[in-house]
Amino acid sequence: MKKRIFLISIAFVLSIVFLSGLVFSDEKAASSDPSLLSLERIFSSEEFTPEEFGQARWLKHKSGYIILEDSAGKDKEKDIVHYDPKTGKRRIEVAAARLIPEGQDSPLEIDDFQWSDDGKWLLIFTNSKKVWRQKTRGDYWVLNLENQELWKLGGDAKSSSLMFAKFSPDSTRVAYVHKNNIFVEHLVNKSEKRRIIQLTKDGSKTIINGTFDWVYEEEFHMRDGFRWSPDSKHIAYWQLDSNRVGIFKLINNTDSIYPEVTSIPYPKPGTTNSACRIGVVSAEEGATRWFKLPGDSRNHYIARMEWAANSEEIVFQRLNRLQNTDWVILGNINTSQVRTILVEKDDTWVDVVDEIKWLNKGKRFIWISERDGWRHVYVVSRSGKDIRLITPGDYDVIDVLEVDKKKGWLYFTASPENPRRCYLYRVRLNGQGKAQQLTPINIPGSHSYQFSPDCQWAFHTYSSFETPPRKELVRMPGHKKIRTLVDNKKLRDKLEVLKRHGVEFFRVDIGQGILLDAWCMKPPDFDPSKRYPVLFYVYGEPWGQTVLDRWRGNSYLWYVMLTQQGYMVMSVDNRGTPAPRGREWRKCVYRQIGILASTDQAAAVRAIIKNRSYIDSRRIGVWGWSGGGSMTLNAMFRYPDLYHTGMSVAPVPDQRLYDSIYQERYMGLPEDNKEGYEKGSPITFAHQLKGNLLVVHGTGDDNVHYQGTERLINKLIEHNKPFTMMAYPNRSHGIREGENTTRHLYELLTRYLKHNLPPTAGL
Repeated sequence: MKKRIFLISIAFVLSIVFLSGLVFSDEKAASSDPSLLSLERIFSSEEFTPEEFGQARWLKHKSGYIILEDSAGKDKEKDIVHYDPKTGKRRIEVAAARLIPEGQDSPLEIDDFQWSDDGKWLLIFTNSKKVWRQKTRGDYWVLNLENQELWKLGGDAKSSSLMFAKFSPDSTRVAYVHKNNIFVEHLVNKSEKRRIIQLTKDGSKTIINGTFDWVYEEEFHMRDGFRWSPDSKHIAYWQLDSNRVGIFKLINNTDSIYPEVTSIPYPKPGTTNSACRIGVVSAEEGATRWFKLPGDSRNHYIARMEWAANSEEIVFQRLNRLQNTDWVILGNINTSQVRTILVEKDDTWVDVVDEIKWLNKGKRFIWISERDGWRHVYVVSRSGKDIRLITPGDYDVIDVLEVDKKKGWLYFTASPENPRRCYLYRVRLNGQGKAQQLTPINIPGSHSYQFSPDCQWAFHTYSSFETPPRKELVRMPGHKKIRTLVDNKKLRDKLEVLKRHGVEFFRVDIGQGILLDAWCMKPPDFDPSKRYPVLFYVYGEPWGQTVLDRWRGNSYLWYVMLTQQGYMVMSVDNRGTPAPRGREWRKCVYRQIGILASTDQAAAVRAIIKNRSYIDSRRIGVWGWSGGGSMTLNAMFRYPDLYHTGMSVAPVPDQRLYDSIYQERYMGLPEDNKEGYEKGSPITFAHQLKGNLLVVHGTGDDNVHYQGTERLINKLIEHNKPFTMMAYPNRSHGIREGENTTRHLYELLTRYLKHNLPPTAGL
């Protein structure tokens, strides 16, 4: 028996050495041939790094935009430069030399910046640190543009401890969050005493003022938790109380000789959420007035809040715990009384409207709803009694971009004919006439826009699946190109040299009239008489599409490399992804996340195999990350005779272990949908694994916890299932931290793929 195990071990080692040699030989060939890609070229060099435009801001106090540009002759130093959109005239607004603090030799490194509304002050964000996913904590410096005085906000606050600093509308003060409390600092000359007022005093590890807990940030995209009133007299803010929320502990074993533990209040499905409420406080100090809302605050969410086009009322969106009802509420800051003006309901879930845009001096507002089966824009009266559809038709509005109140136009993105793309449209605010497509029809791909405040100008960025982004300045509404800002010609020239077959977009008929969007990448020397292995890239949850006609950077290049080495790569969007194909398409997965999606994916694979004789049905691979990692597990466990090899990165094996807001939105509460949670969780079917499985996870993942992968490992061990596991120490959900991590990960994926799904059938 020992001899047999020894021989098997030797055979395994030799196979790994052989496959490693193949990877090495591919890398060596690519290093001397510019038409071939290698992992080193993609992930370790800057050869395919796209050109960037930089941080640009349209100005409110005057025409034009400002942008960060390299300071002449200075390495890593940045000037803030103003451009006139009409003439292209360039002027250095703030030279890097003006941003050198007293007693220091080099200028501030700018992470972000903002101008005051009166144009007299500049706010610089620097020395930033991560809070969960984003760098939202750092130092803030103010530059007086009239006398060039530069000083740091926060008094004697520790370095990198301030958050979300922003000017008051009257440009006399700056408010910010420090240690979960809100402060206001007056803008004065250097000779004057700087007055700092602490508006809230109860902030602690569990009482959170002006910012959010982990789950609000992740699932509602909420970080900055306070708003200045238009008259600069008050501040409205969120307060969260995370007492009684379950604590998840992340263990860091690598940064010191003893483990370090980070404790995160992290509500899981069916457990206690943070309490949440909205208060208003005078910007000159005083007691907070809290709005009086009915019901248990731990079983409701306040997902959005803004001033309601005046300084007397707040508008906020309040969701029930199931997130199938959104109450739009006006709150009076003087009486603390509230009144509901609009209720949005759905049998599944409702999507929060990111920003309520007010019209006619606050008499009406823009609203987005799926009430007629499509995602459309409505104009609603302040009372909520008059609701008028302004984007009729059998298509979805993808996003509302800007409102030209002066001329009466709404600018939005949509793609009525092709859910893979995104184009700019405009429509009259009075609902008269049809929507007009402004993006030229001869520019394919996906398009995004950043409008000037007067809607006369816009930054237009566009790319396609095989073409990197270009950015240009356009004049609206005629979409006239004024000048190119980013061309990426060097990158496009590099891509032109590559051996590649070209992407094919198509639809898969899985029966019952259901057509799924898909793409296919073939080897450059594709021969339909041969048979090829296929790697399917999957995601499949309501959070994202994979079948989009836009540039995907290094992911695309990796797929090109695989096709050069003999693979086909495909992706399919199942029902339930956020494609602009109507409400029913998106929401038919309610209470069955992981079930319907994996069924659709498997049906698509079978249909593709049936209709394409050059696909080797014995060599079907699947891979994905996060929700795609979960989909990979479901594919391998639920359809073990269809998929041969799977690579699952940062998966959710058990839906009961993810956060409350996301999972309950799509699955309901665990006690009401026990069967759905069980059948939708891959771990339930782990005993059915037959193929080759690689599971990859970062042990420091604060989003999708490593805990779930550990439980999955135990289940696979219980059923004596062989698998391969790679844990990246203390890496987060993106597995990017640390030198060479990304390259190492894709080396691992490539090597595993070649060993278990060889591009040549005889290997």
